[in-house]
Amino acid sequence: MPLLFQAPPLSLHYFAAAVSRRATVAVASAARSSSSSSAPFDAAAFEAERLRLDAAARDGMASAAAAAGAAAEADPRAWKWAIRKRVWDALEAEGVARDPRPVHHRIPNFDGAAAAADSLGRLDVFQNAQCVKVNPDSPQKQVRFLTLSVDGIFSVLDSQMIPIGCIPEACTSVGAAKYGKSIGLDERLKVDLIVIGSVAVDPNSGARLGKGEGFAELEYGMLRYMGAIDDSTMIVTTVHDKQLVDDIPVEKLLVHDVPVDIICTATQVIFTNTAIPKPQGIYWEKLSPEKLGQIRILRELKRRIEQETGTVLPCGPSEKLPPTAQRGRRRPRRR
Repeated sequence: MPLLFQAPPLSLHYFAAAVSRRATVAVASAARSSSSSSAPFDAAAFEAERLRLDAAARDGMASAAAAAGAAAEADPRAWKWAIRKRVWDALEAEGVARDPRPVHHRIPNFDGAAAAADSLGRLDVFQNAQCVKVNPDSPQKQVRFLTLSVDGIFSVLDSQMIPIGCIPEACTSVGAAKYGKSIGLDERLKVDLIVIGSVAVDPNSGARLGKGEGFAELEYGMLRYMGAIDDSTMIVTTVHDKQLVDDIPVEKLLVHDVPVDIICTATQVIFTNTAIPKPQGIYWEKLSPEKLGQIRILRELKRRIEQETGTVLPCGPSEKLPPTAQRGRRRPRRR
């Protein structure tokens, strides 16, 4: 079946096909698109840089979480960090966290991630999809494999360009950068299903918390602008049962927070019937100038909308940008 696998930190994603149907696998990362496609890809350099920036990003998020906790009454995001920390701590303490460790400040990998993915793979909404977007995090690797391993024709990440036996590699961040071809805002796409990573999710409301960087929300907003998705596009997450919570206050969610329709764990499938509105696009008044300055495709989108409408779009308050947002400015070195 089809997959849309996103490359970090902000990309459009991998689009894959499956079940003997046509679909697309697309990878769009600023680092990849800015590189020469004729030079050989240096996987070791790419992975080393990715790990370095991942560590720096987690340090940055840890500092942000500590600052929010110290000013809990004044910081409107403090409650989110409290829930995230509780879930991360529980996964580690109860022995269900899996590499990469520690799971703090990540979309956490967990024991049973493959089984949760298999639960998703049996759903009609997955089986019937022509194109699926999947996030690049470790616990969703099996979802990407299920999508890419079925015979299909790939228009952006062409299956014929992936050597025999290399589909598992193509499911990784390195493999996506190695085999993928960038897509732009004018790409004509129809995404049937979104698989999104979560730190915590409420099965009663469909409310979801990510790791705190906001990239999933920005990518969702760009796909809305491209016409690739709409309100009817189902959003699924795969998590451990320990990530199910009942204290995410829906009234405190922001307009760009993305809810989920279906939750898959190793033991159950939950249809949330969420009533939380899905974001309608990019909320420019929430987007800081620092983040906008680091993400080329967002600047391109902003410039295009302003030219089309003849108006100047608003900008959000300034922020200290997590290091992950700077990945797009780095080119993977090539041999």
